[in-house]
Amino acid sequence: MGLVATMGALHEGHLSLIHEAKTRTDITVCSIFVNPTQFNDPKDLEKYPRPIEQDIALLQSANCDVLFLPTVQEMYPDGDEQWHFDLGRLDRIWEGAQRPGHYQGVTQVVKKLFDMVQPDVAFFGQKDFQQCMVVQYMVDQLQLPVQINVVDTVREETGLAQSSRNVRLSHTGRQRALVLSTALFMIKGGFESGLSTRVLKDKALELLQQAEGIELEYLAICYQNTLEEVYTTEKINAPLVAILAAWVDGVRLIDNVVLNR
Repeated sequence: MGLVATMGALHEGHLSLIHEAKTRTDITVCSIFVNPTQFNDPKDLEKYPRPIEQDIALLQSANCDVLFLPTVQEMYPDGDEQWHFDLGRLDRIWEGAQRPGHYQGVTQVVKKLFDMVQPDVAFFGQKDFQQCMVVQYMVDQLQLPVQINVVDTVREETGLAQSSRNVRLSHTGRQRALVLSTALFMIKGGFESGLSTRVLKDKALELLQQAEGIELEYLAICYQNTLEEVYTTEKINAPLVAILAAWVDGVRLIDNVVLNR
């Protein structure tokens, strides 16, 4: 059994997870649940899109076997349920630092979904790189019988990473957001040409800071296994990933590009 855990507002990125699950497992389950405990901003929770009829049609077109559509009462029958899982440094850097409590909510709901669905394999998108690390860390620490499969980010033809939040971008906002993937692929190309991480980050920062309508939260080149930042003039042979988060049109977007496997 394969599980694709989502918060709905499905797009091609989610469908790629469904397709991967169908090739790897006998039964594909997609869960749709807008989890309140992983939103540290109540306004963000309120604005999150919930086009359930459209989502159901997309799942049918992708031949998904089962839709699990629980209510908040089903997921949290005891109301204000207490949960804390020690994620170490992962809970204090990058997304963890910008969204306090977010990964506590993620681990809380993913653990519940694993308990309820009991999948053999769970499929997550690379776009949420740090979230994939968090879920894998929880699985390892709790020794859960679930294999985590990370699927490559799906992008629009323009390069913009597919995201449920993209529907909230205006036409102008979508055009402005293209600089995010441009900066990341500039880093990737420069890295393959032998430029240092220090030079690459500085060049990308300059591009993003000059771009109109972009409020950058962070940009970093990190080791893939720890997300520790690498800012040096030395040549690095270890697997790296370039990550960023930025606000465009009042919408928070994240993206990343793997530099070497």
